[in-house]
Amino acid sequence: MNKNRFAKAVAVASGFLFLSAAPGLARAQSILPVAVQASNAARPVTQPKGNALPPSDFDGLNYTDAQKAELDRIHRETESRKEAVAKDRHLTEDQKDAMLLGYTRIEYGEAFKVLSPDQQKQVRQRLAARKASDQASQKKQPGRN
Repeated sequence: MNKNRFAKAVAVASGFLFLSAAPGLARAQSILPVAVQASNAARPVTQPKGNALPPSDFDGLNYTDAQKAELDRIHRETESRKEAVAKDRHLTEDQKDAMLLGYTRIEYGEAFKVLSPDQQKQVRQRLAARKASDQASQKKQPGRN
């Protein structure tokens, strides 16, 4: 019983760690390269709850072969971690959601680091434009806080 209690505590702590470990990655939450998305055949059983991801801010970027290989490696590692979390019977749905979201944020941050400075600038501009658009649409909808 003590082992189960310890495992649950570690899982919860890991989930919170992943959510708070990379403070600058919140703005890069919706960054996932299309090239990486296309290579993904298996999806995890459980997806994080909340907003659906917007179109990728990595769309239209031209990747080198080295970037494609690195992005694919990052994506494969993340997917294997997500599958392990999805299959873990000791975690609650909220814990799974938190960990899956954390892994997604980490993946986006790692993918962003692979980009050249010019590509990073393009992605930042797309993020800023989408954020401005989202804020404008929220202002138009009365009754939302």
